[in-house]
Amino acid sequence: PQGSEKAKTFVHAFLKRSMPKMKDEAIQDMLTRKAVVLEHYPKKKTKQKMKKTKGFTAKQRRELRLFEIEPEQQKYAIFLPLHELWKQYIRDLCHGLKPDAQPHMIQGKLLKADLHGAIVTVTKSKCPSYVGITGIILQEFKHVFKIITKEDKLKVVPKLNNVFSLELDGFVSYIYGSKFLLRASERSAKKFKLKGTIDL
Repeated sequence: PQGSEKAKTFVHAFLKRSMPKMKDEAIQDMLTRKAVVLEHYPKKKTKQKMKKTKGFTAKQRRELRLFEIEPEQQKYAIFLPLHELWKQYIRDLCHGLKPDAQPHMIQGKLLKADLHGAIVTVTKSKCPSYVGITGIILQEFKHVFKIITKEDKLKVVPKLNNVFSLELDGFVSYIYGSKFLLRASERSAKKFKLKGTIDL
């Protein structure tokens, strides 16, 4: 067909202009193969690695004393406003602690709630010296609570083998520390299951 001849003439002329040093026989040989490879290779895109921001290691945090509360800040009165905020937070979380509220629903919400600012009391313990300690939770770690008492003493109370109680608007809840060995961030995402027997 006439179109194919025009196309062949165009391609031949194009190759002649593009590669003036190449002989006609070589160009004709390329055309007979019905394939023309242009010497152009796309540049490979190098992926830029995202630099991850590294936080402090546990050793560095200890050396910097990031989680230590200064002695002059260890005052019960300083943290009372924190307790008031916590009470309002729990009321909002539980849609108001009304008398007709179902206890197991409130208990389920408290299991995942943030306890910083709550006033707790150690009601049972395998170590008798812990029983009766009452104060505001300042810090919660995986294995311990740091509690400031009314006597302005900072107590480190282990969760293991201890039972804690907290009271709000007449509703009393018990925390079995042995089943509570989680960080606050992990606890908020955990699904708790009801168990038949609970021991210290």
